[in-house]
Amino acid sequence: MKLVYRITGACLVGLAMLASTTAYAGNPDRAGSAGVGQLLINPWARSSGLANSNMASINGIEAQFMNVAGLAFVKKTEMMFVNTNYLGGSDIHINSIALGQRVGESSVIGISVAAMSFGKLDVTTADLPEGGIGDFSPVYANIGVSYAKEFSNSIFGGITMRILSESISNVKAQGVSFDAGIRYVTGERDHIKFGIALKNVGPPMRFKGDGLTVTGIMSNGTSLTVEQRSDKYELPSLINIGLAYDFLLSEKMRLTTTGNFTSNSFTNDQFGFGAEFSFNEMFLLRGGYLWENGLTNSDERMNALTGPSAGLSLQLPFGENKSELGLDYSYRVTNPFNGIHSIGVHLSL
Repeated sequence: MKLVYRITGACLVGLAMLASTTAYAGNPDRAGSAGVGQLLINPWARSSGLANSNMASINGIEAQFMNVAGLAFVKKTEMMFVNTNYLGGSDIHINSIALGQRVGESSVIGISVAAMSFGKLDVTTADLPEGGIGDFSPVYANIGVSYAKEFSNSIFGGITMRILSESISNVKAQGVSFDAGIRYVTGERDHIKFGIALKNVGPPMRFKGDGLTVTGIMSNGTSLTVEQRSDKYELPSLINIGLAYDFLLSEKMRLTTTGNFTSNSFTNDQFGFGAEFSFNEMFLLRGGYLWENGLTNSDERMNALTGPSAGLSLQLPFGENKSELGLDYSYRVTNPFNGIHSIGVHLSL
């Protein structure tokens, strides 16, 4: 266990040093040159309703996407399932499930799985471009294993390793990526929060499979099969830097304002802003806005998301141990397509 602490500490120190020297590292000229775009899609309803702006304040198992340090706030056991109708009308769905378990007084382990479904696609060939010879289903999925720790009353940190897979019937790519994050909490009522997270760092990936082979007939009548090697592609690495401030309006009402800066390696940098209103931690209403350069110009826009997002949650306590059952929903505005709808169930024991 001491070895785990040392590795975690080294990762967090390196993350802080890297983030402190990074500013406006976005590179729109490299847009489209990275792969594994699934790593950039937030499959969770709560944080997506805030336009991904709450990386400094996110708590629980959903934090494994935004800032894994927030996983350290799992009290005992948490489970969550979310279904996302991605880009309404495109027939793309994302099913996500996560589990978090506290181990010891200050450590939490978590696991998350996100899988994208694209429906059935026709198999086509050069000779049969119209199909009619069968169909296949692309499979995009990632599995994350996380560890988070409370180092003190103010400092929290964590790391995540993800196994990545993207495949069709005869071509596939597999790889691994790593996330690391820290959070600092201060103020008389722990109402000021600061976070840094480094995401999607890992070795390049490459597609392989029988689908990259070509068979031809030579002049002497013999066949020759040639395997084409696809080029390697990078992961969409990024850095998140965020702030959050809690306005405690009364004993039952809270208003949290959030802000986040995302420095992307392969596209525009982004700024996210949001606010969450909570009544007795049972009813929560959220709204956010995600901005990047060229967002308001249809000729320059490089993102299907056009900025606004909103969401709500209903948390119902039950049992003697103050367990909670939560229902979450979020909506993100897109152009084109008919928005992104996410609905989920959250159980805290």
